[in-house]
Amino acid sequence: MKIGFAAGLAGILMAAAPAWAAGSAQTGAALAQRWCSACHLTSNNASGPDTAPPFATIAARHGQDREWLHAWLVRPHPPMPDLHLTRQEIDDITAYLESLPRS
Repeated sequence: MKIGFAAGLAGILMAAAPAWAAGSAQTGAALAQRWCSACHLTSNNASGPDTAPPFATIAARHGQDREWLHAWLVRPHPPMPDLHLTRQEIDDITAYLESLPRS
């Protein structure tokens, strides 16, 4: 019985993982506005210093490469500060970047 229960629980957790890993583009947009807009233009209607690549540029270059985006946000490189983002926040920001048009 224990093996059946464990297998069932693992199946439920694995089925739920893709939904969690997808992130929320809406939440990611809010996070980007709050934490990233000091250096990045985070949307087409944003204004700011643009001392780092605009999110539209990042989306055009890497918007379909979820692994690259995750790696960059987990281990940012100078001059980008380490914001100590949670896994969910990284998923949300990645989802937002994936939602931006790739021109």
